[in-house]
Amino acid sequence: MAKSSAISPTQLFSTIILFEFGTALVLPIGLGTGTNAWLSILLAMPGGIMIYLLYVYFEKQYPALIISGYMQKIVGLYISWPISLFYVVFFMYNSARNLREAGDLLISASYDQTPITVVHAVMVAAVIYILYKGINVLFRLGEIYIIIMLSLGVLSSIAVLLSGAVELRNLLPALGEGWLSTFRNAYPNIFMFPFGELICFTTILPHMKQKKLAKKTGILAILASTFFLSLTHAMEVGVIGADVYSRATFPLFTVITAVDLAEFIQRLDALVILALIIGVFFKMTVYAYAASAIAADIFRISETNKLAYPIGIIIFLISVQSAWSFPEHNHEGIMVIYVILPTLVVLIPVLLLLIHLLRKRFGHSHQG
Repeated sequence: MAKSSAISPTQLFSTIILFEFGTALVLPIGLGTGTNAWLSILLAMPGGIMIYLLYVYFEKQYPALIISGYMQKIVGLYISWPISLFYVVFFMYNSARNLREAGDLLISASYDQTPITVVHAVMVAAVIYILYKGINVLFRLGEIYIIIMLSLGVLSSIAVLLSGAVELRNLLPALGEGWLSTFRNAYPNIFMFPFGELICFTTILPHMKQKKLAKKTGILAILASTFFLSLTHAMEVGVIGADVYSRATFPLFTVITAVDLAEFIQRLDALVILALIIGVFFKMTVYAYAASAIAADIFRISETNKLAYPIGIIIFLISVQSAWSFPEHNHEGIMVIYVILPTLVVLIPVLLLLIHLLRKRFGHSHQG
C-alpha cells in the first residue's frame, strides 16, 4: 500500500460519520411512520456495528485485499468476477441516487430556474476531481468538513430549540405502535440505509495506517453518527409531527424553514442545503471510489484514478436517466432496501464468511 494513500484513524472516523449522514439527515429515514423513527435508528445501530465488524474481520484475514480480492481467494475467479462486477454497477447506481436526491432538493429549494443536469454536472465534476487526485485527498477533507458539518448541526439545533417550534407531545406516545412496528422499521429499513451502506468501506480499510484501530474507530463513528441522526430525526418529528414527517420529501428542510427568532433570524434553509451538499459529496465520492477500486481490481488496471472520468460520467448519466420523477425514484429505493442491499451487504459477506471458515477448518484438519 502506497504511503501517500495511508489513512489515519481520525480521517476514517470523520469520513464514516459524513458518509452515514449523507442524505439520511435530510430524508425521512425508514419506510414506517415517523413517531418512533429516532428509536428505530437506535435499534438498527447494533446491526450496523455487527456488519462492520464482519468487514473488519475480512480485512484482518486479507489485509492487502479489498472485497473483490478476497472474494476471489475464497470462491474462485469464475464466481467472484460477476459478483464483483455487480458491486461496481450497484455502487455507481447508489452514488447516482444520492446525486439525484441532492439535485432535487437544490432545484426545489433554491435553483428552480437551473436545469437539473447542470446541478448534477457541477457535483460530479467535484467527485471526478477527488477520484483523480486520490482517496487520501478525500479523507483529509473529511477532517475539515466534519467540523463544519457538526457546527452547522449545532447552530441549526439551537435555532430550532430557541424558536420554540419543538413540541415534545409530537414524540408521544413513545411506543404507540408497539415494539414490533419500531423493530420492523429498524430492520431492514434503517439497518440497510444508512448502516448497511458501510459495505463501501471494504475497499478503504486496507488503506488504514494503524490497522489495529480500524475496529475501534469504526464502532465509535457508528455510535456518534447514530446519536446525531437519532437526535436530528427526533427534532424533526417534534417540530412538524409524525404525519407531516412521513409525507414530507425533505423534512429537515421543512423544519428549518419554520425557525423564526424574534422576526430577526429567519431563512436558515441555507444551512440545510450546505449540510446536504457536504454529506452527499462525501457519500457519492466514497461510493464512486469503491466502484473504481473494484473495477480496477477485476479489470487489472494498475491505477484507480484512471477510472475517475468514466466512473463519474456513468454516475452522471444514471442520475439524470434513472427515474422521471422523485416518487418514481423513491419507489426504486424500496427494491434497493429490501432486495439489493440485503444481498450485497449481508447475504454475500455472510456466505463468504461461512465458506472461509469451512476452508480454514478443513485446511487445518487436512494438515493435522
